[in-house]
Amino acid sequence: MTRVAAVDCGTNSIRLLVADCDPATGELVELDRRMTIVRLGQGVDKTGRLAPEALERTFAACREYAEVVKELGAERLRFVATSASRDAENREEFVRGVLGILGVEPEVISGDQEAEFSFVGATKELTGTTHMEKPFLVVDIGGGSTEFVVGEEHVRAARSVDVGCVRMTERHLVVDGAVTDPPAAEQIAAIRADIEAALDLVEQTVPLTEARTLVGLAGSVTTVAGIALGLPEYLSSEIHHARIPYEQVREITDRMLTSVHAERAAIPVLHPGRVDVIGAGTLVLLAIMERVGAREVVVSEHDILDGIAWSIA
Repeated sequence: MTRVAAVDCGTNSIRLLVADCDPATGELVELDRRMTIVRLGQGVDKTGRLAPEALERTFAACREYAEVVKELGAERLRFVATSASRDAENREEFVRGVLGILGVEPEVISGDQEAEFSFVGATKELTGTTHMEKPFLVVDIGGGSTEFVVGEEHVRAARSVDVGCVRMTERHLVVDGAVTDPPAAEQIAAIRADIEAALDLVEQTVPLTEARTLVGLAGSVTTVAGIALGLPEYLSSEIHHARIPYEQVREITDRMLTSVHAERAAIPVLHPGRVDVIGAGTLVLLAIMERVGAREVVVSEHDILDGIAWSIA
């Protein structure tokens, strides 16, 4: 086995996986998996730049991760950066900071590369199961973008669009520097219009309705699963491969969009960093399920991090 470390730095969160991987058997033994909300993409959609405070939050998480990687003795490390750092004018400041802390340059990958990593990470365990119909549609709902990948054992088509929980919240729900809570009907309609337009773009290259199993990744989806399951705390083992029906996703979306901050913050499985953006995130998931005609979403805790780990094993 090869001990590897994978870092995925997105718009809303930064995550670390340290694992022993055996490419010959397809076995991945997880040693440490953690996530920190850093909101790197704070204001990027509006200003085009990474905010100084967002950079410092991200670098603080990198320092913590560097200690974990050193302690566990990972032989190889790969740092992948996604939507926010692709879009920012001052991304070189971000690159220099990460290099100084972790000793590797962040790879600012394309949306298509991001989608491929997500697909491998999410489906490697599912391809051998008889009860999962193919092709899979893997949907990774991030903070700044959402990736769509259709495939069986391998990727057939992929597309990334700039629709995510943070981007939609900042674009449509922030008024005079504060999040509207709860959002007005016209604000929700504006988010929905953006999502539908993005889905139209996706369908130009990705056959969404051919999918037989919808696999959902990332924090918005796993949070929906935790709420649907009524978990007293975030339990990865319960959430991984949970199957959440459309009706529950619709009910949770309505609840998130009609509640106020304090009500959402009281939900045990809802991370504090997602309280203000979960409404937009659930709306993205609901719209996708309706466009695809999916009766349920299979939730995966294995995603782009696992795909990154396999790429360097």
